Amino acid sequence: MVIDFRLRPPFGDYVKLGMYTNKARCASYASNIGKGLAPSIAEESMELLLQDMDRNGIDMGVATGRVAHFAGGMSNDNILELVQTWPDRFVGFAGLNPLDWRWSLKEIHRTVVDGPLKGVVLEPGAVRPPMYGDDALLYPLYAECEKYDIPVMVMLGGNAGPNVDYSFPRIIHKIASDFPTVKFIVSHGGWPWVQAVLGVCFVQPNIYLSPDLYLFNQPGWQDYVTAAHTYMRKRILYASAYPFLPLDCVHAFRKLFTPEILPDLMCNNAAEILKLDIRGKE
Repeated sequence: MVIDFRLRPPFGDYVKLGMYTNKARCASYASNIGKGLAPSIAEESMELLLQDMDRNGIDMGVATGRVAHFAGGMSNDNILELVQTWPDRFVGFAGLNPLDWRWSLKEIHRTVVDGPLKGVVLEPGAVRPPMYGDDALLYPLYAECEKYDIPVMVMLGGNAGPNVDYSFPRIIHKIASDFPTVKFIVSHGGWPWVQAVLGVCFVQPNIYLSPDLYLFNQPGWQDYVTAAHTYMRKRILYASAYPFLPLDCVHAFRKLFTPEILPDLMCNNAAEILKLDIRGKE
């Protein structure tokens, strides 16, 4: 079984975002691993995407809401509709608004505690004005997630804010140590601070990394691979960042690692975070 921890399908408000409207950008990322733009992206087709998932052995994808992002949003209601329409293919994380913790607390209960979604996602550097992930205004949200054992995905890597300071590993170190029972997933793997974030992960066991598109031919990719073969074996997550990479990047991912650790990276680690029963599905 394979779980893609960052898969934004051509559904709902996703197709209004730059990840779909700027297809040249997607094509440039795909070309970095010698691939072209996937037909499901070019045609914005759910039918083609599901066929693509089957063809490449992707059993489930994690889709995330996006709230208060400067470039547009993906509503939690769209995410709820997605997972209710294809419950065997998609898992959802609710987007929270870093600028409105009261509304966000209500969304945690509506969509996760009392709903079908499996976690929450914050993109604090992308709001206006931008915020750092350890801003005190976010602490009520982390505390609520700790109370209900809800995993938290934080975008701390890549283009996570106006400059690379918004991804600095000090941020995830602070919040992960302040909330030690919360499972924090760092989307984009803390890139470009690869060695620094891996150093934080060495001492902070509740941090998971999803390097996604930065694992392929980007500076520092070898360090992710080395860590996955040692102390990060249970905390690295496979993700394509689709539509930025086509789903057949899964085959390039497999070539980076020894066969014995692939079940953890591609399924078991994600299933533990999502509380999925995968027995008999390998």
